[in-house]
Amino acid sequence: MTIPRQLPNAITIVRILCAPVFVWMLLADAGADGGLRWAAAVLFIVAIATDGIDGHLARKYDIVSDLGKLLDPIADKVLTGAAFVGLSILAELPWWITILVLVREVGITVHRLIVASDHVVAAAWMGKLKTVAQGVALSLALLPLWEVVGDGIHVVNAVVMSIAVILTVASGLDYVVTEVRGRRRAARA
Repeated sequence: MTIPRQLPNAITIVRILCAPVFVWMLLADAGADGGLRWAAAVLFIVAIATDGIDGHLARKYDIVSDLGKLLDPIADKVLTGAAFVGLSILAELPWWITILVLVREVGITVHRLIVASDHVVAAAWMGKLKTVAQGVALSLALLPLWEVVGDGIHVVNAVVMSIAVILTVASGLDYVVTEVRGRRRAARA
């Protein structure tokens, strides 16, 4: 079976385009626990799940591209960043968490764009783990599960979000260390 070479990148672009729709759905009724909140959470979950799909297709059919390596992490950051900001606007997540995450994400994205003409920096395993942790934490925070299982879910959300924030910081430090070591090796060569 063959697939169009552009399919993985098209899936990534759709993930980016889902972000504003998701934000509108989340904020349209001030984050109330009704249908729009559930729909926003489901859209987020489906969109973030495509991260694994586009990467799998690109590797399976050997159609990994530099554009895909660049766009994929940007798509993740746009979608998760939108969720962090939306939850903070709704006062369901402290702004300091959102700011910390966004500083890390924007800083690394800007660096990737600056060095793109020199080399493409693909996501490392820790960055991928961070994205999964953020996706799970944000999904739990977005779904109004307290309506179904009770307020105890807030403790679970806090623990999972803490893990995601720790991985966000750790993967950012890992990225910086890896880039510095790579530059030193290149300078010696």
